[in-house]
Amino acid sequence: MNTFAMIIFGASGDLTKRKLLPALYSLFCESRLPQQFVIVGVARTAYTDASYLEYVEKEVPPFIPNLQADKVRWNQFCTHLHYFSMDPSQPEGYPLLAQRISQLTGEEAPENLLFYLATPPSLYGVVPLHLREAGLNRAGARIIVEKPFGYDLQSARALNELYASVFEEHQIYRIDHFLGKETAQNILAFRFANGIFEPLWNRNYIHYVEVTAVENLGIEQRGGYYEGVGALRDMVQNHLIQLVALTAMEPPARFTADSFRNEVVKVYESLAPLTQEDLSEHIVRGQYTASGVKRGYRQEKGVHPESRTDTYIAMKIGIDNWRWNGVPFYIRTGKQMPTKVTEIVVHFRETPHRMFQTTEGSYPQANKLILRIQPNEGIVLKLGMKVPGPGFNVKEVMMDVTYDKLGGLPAGDAYARLIEDCILGDPTLFTRSDAVEASWKFFDPVLQYWKEHVDAPLYGYPAGTWGPLESEAMMREHGADWTNPCKNLTHTDQYCEL
Repeated sequence: MNTFAMIIFGASGDLTKRKLLPALYSLFCESRLPQQFVIVGVARTAYTDASYLEYVEKEVPPFIPNLQADKVRWNQFCTHLHYFSMDPSQPEGYPLLAQRISQLTGEEAPENLLFYLATPPSLYGVVPLHLREAGLNRAGARIIVEKPFGYDLQSARALNELYASVFEEHQIYRIDHFLGKETAQNILAFRFANGIFEPLWNRNYIHYVEVTAVENLGIEQRGGYYEGVGALRDMVQNHLIQLVALTAMEPPARFTADSFRNEVVKVYESLAPLTQEDLSEHIVRGQYTASGVKRGYRQEKGVHPESRTDTYIAMKIGIDNWRWNGVPFYIRTGKQMPTKVTEIVVHFRETPHRMFQTTEGSYPQANKLILRIQPNEGIVLKLGMKVPGPGFNVKEVMMDVTYDKLGGLPAGDAYARLIEDCILGDPTLFTRSDAVEASWKFFDPVLQYWKEHVDAPLYGYPAGTWGPLESEAMMREHGADWTNPCKNLTHTDQYCEL
């Protein structure tokens, strides 16, 4: 049996200790890794195998729940970990890396290889070329690339061409960890396994859709990285547009990797091109400012004191096809929000005739369906029911199904699912090259507009609030409002233009 070798570039970095090694340990505990495997960490840090294990023993356990309960299995897992010190940007170390892999696998030219680029994006276009020069781009090899895949359309196309010169498309796995989440995949099951929703899933019954992915943390220690990326590149062009695709896509003829990814690309190609009005009025970007004990973005380590990097984006997009024409999709992401939540909210149209009122004398709100990716993962349907007693007053109630009520079943780890899919050669939940370019083709005009209009508004919002008020004004043109999960958290009046 061929030994499986996973080589992690960036093995001493944050992603590896927080996500990759815990995911691999989870797969190991569930016997979902190949029977014979080695994991080789690669980075510039001058570790040996022994000192790297000391690093792992110190840094990784906080990210693995209940590790102390099974130290024997953890120790067994650690026997598969190895380290190779080299500079991934330089070609000299790759022939020696190839020798080390051969030694560990006991094979002269091992084929069952998986390379994971947990590195800064600047190395995405360098490592594959060095792998080819060292003869490591073998027919059985695969490579996982983190986002962002390119900084704009031109760089994404160049990167696609570079990877195509080194690997076949079926060997390239562009990862988006949102698609590894059980609750993201459940959107497809919810839509296509329940016939009662399909007749309603169109412009005739849906008023608008929200897609929100926000968190209550700042950029932490990633100032140097985030300064060159911003919210649009970090979240919108990949994560949020993927969630839009899951919500808006047509049912695949068969649930295969190609059929599923074909429908995703169709959504991207149906995105209504952004007009000058859209670029100036239907995109709101913001940057968090100091509030209470929380630092502003410009006070973060590695951030320019006059930075104009966006930490918040809200925008209105349309989909020009038969199902969705005229239905706006409002998407937003932001740092330093009041809470951490990722969810899709489908707002249905009002009833044709309003007959009932609430106890407060207003009319009940239209039905609302919430597909929550995180936290408290599940599905909530809001509808009106009669209040017991005299009269016909109606109150909004919720029908909810959450994962924590399904017998305590775990939602699973997104990275574990995606790494296992890659090992098995299943590309369904990974982004294809044409999808990358189609997404960048839509968002590229936004970057160009900001580049050409250096005075385009960048609104400040106090850390801990729901972002610039201008994003709410943008929605009210359509008679819409954002759904903010924490009702007790409201805006302050401390808004300003930076």
